[in-house]
Amino acid sequence: MKQFIVFFLMISTLSCAQDKTDIKVETQWQREINTNFKDASKSPLTAKGLKKFKGLDFFSFDSSYVVTAKLKLTPDSKPFKMKTTTDRRPLYRIFGIATFELNGKTHQLNVYQNLGLLNKKGYEDYLSIPFYDDTNGETTYGGGRYVEARIPEGDHLVINFNQAYNPYCAYSDRYSCTLVPRVNYLETAVEAGVKAYKKP
Repeated sequence: MKQFIVFFLMISTLSCAQDKTDIKVETQWQREINTNFKDASKSPLTAKGLKKFKGLDFFSFDSSYVVTAKLKLTPDSKPFKMKTTTDRRPLYRIFGIATFELNGKTHQLNVYQNLGLLNKKGYEDYLSIPFYDDTNGETTYGGGRYVEARIPEGDHLVINFNQAYNPYCAYSDRYSCTLVPRVNYLETAVEAGVKAYKKP
C-alpha cells in the first residue's frame, strides 16, 4: 500500500509539472496590453468585443525579432500630412532610416516622428515605425502593424517586433488610424507580436 501511495504521488507530481509547461507564458508587455484591453475605460474594443474578450492572440516571443538597426538621421526631412483611415491628417516627418538584418536579409524602414506629440509629456522622444510584412491578411491584420521606439542617444536603434501591435481600427471602426506608408514594406514574414483579431 505504501509503495502504491509513493507511486501515485510521483505520477501526480509529473502530471502537474507537465501541466505547468503547457501553460502559455506571457511577457510583461503582453500582460500590460491585455490588461488595457480588458479595461473598459482604455479598451479599443466594442461593447460586444469587450464582453467576449479573453485576451489577444500573440506569436510566441522570439529573440531573433529583437533587432539592432543602424539609424541614419534625416534632419532635413520635410513635414508632411500622414494619410489615415479618415479625413484626419496628422503632421509627421521622417526622423531617420533604420537598416537591419532579419530572417537572413537586410531591410530598411522609415522611422517617423509625430510632430503633434512633441509637446505632450512623455512623448517628446517618441518614434513610430509602421510596417507591412508577408503575414498581413493571413495571420496578422491586413492593414499592417506598428512598433514604437524612443530616440536613441547614438546611431543605433533597437526595434522589438515582439511588441508589434495592431492599429485600433483592427478592433473598431470608430477610430481614425494612420495608414502604413507603402515604402515600409518588409519582404519577409514577421511572425512576432500581436496576431489578427477576429471581430465578434
